[in-house]
Amino acid sequence: MSEIKTYRGVYKPEEERYYKISRSKIESYISCKRCFYLDRKLKVAQPPGFPFNLNSAVDQLLKNEFDEHKENETTHPYIKQLGLNAVPFKHEMMDPWRENFKGVEYVLDDLKFLIHGAVDDVWIDKDTDELIVVDYKSTSKNDDITLDAEWQGSYKRQMEIYQYLLRKNGFEVSNTGYFVYCNGIKTGNFNEELKFKMYLIDYTGDDSWVDGTLQEIHSLLNQDKIPSYSDDCDYCQYQTKLNALEEEVSIEEPETLNFCALCGEQKLVNIDGRCVDCGGELI
Repeated sequence: MSEIKTYRGVYKPEEERYYKISRSKIESYISCKRCFYLDRKLKVAQPPGFPFNLNSAVDQLLKNEFDEHKENETTHPYIKQLGLNAVPFKHEMMDPWRENFKGVEYVLDDLKFLIHGAVDDVWIDKDTDELIVVDYKSTSKNDDITLDAEWQGSYKRQMEIYQYLLRKNGFEVSNTGYFVYCNGIKTGNFNEELKFKMYLIDYTGDDSWVDGTLQEIHSLLNQDKIPSYSDDCDYCQYQTKLNALEEEVSIEEPETLNFCALCGEQKLVNIDGRCVDCGGELI
């Protein structure tokens, strides 16, 4: 895989190198084909969001904690709580698999794509030798944590892509993955400490959609027509409303200033091209 030349950014149909597509860009395609096309084909990306620094800190602390058990080949209490005979997976590729812009990689020669996604963690079932995909999530809400919200479909697809990538790398992978979900507690005082209620949520993945979606992405990137606006995309709806507004409201043109030799300063131009104050011809 290291011998394959790759590129990222704007897709070029005539390019000989393999095009790198991340897990998040696959999700971008699912969210809105138009926005995906504008980004990957025409270099017009959506405005960037704010970084979730506290969430990233929680992720790192969980990795540190599970890595201690990985080095000692012991079972973390959360894994015991789930009733699994499993340990964090000790493998030479775990660090690259967790690395952004690298992750678990798989090459599709027919599409000249290199698909990649960075996992949070992987466990191994000691009874079946299957890998178990694990994803860390953190939030702070009053309700109990579930995966029932419509927007959490992206979380499920995220796990399925990781399962897909590990399978394509030759590993036996369990259909069941786990979300280690941390819910920040808002009651009490701060005292330089943030406490969480932990949820361990199992999810049975189905990665059968991935290959077909990659084929669709390849077809879209090789067409010259921009997809239509999406009714389900906030960015598309914003642009649609803005376009309609610009058609209804005349946009005020900026006033033109030129130098008046008589006044000795910049002056507005009247309809005859003369100074509105003295009537002199403007330069």
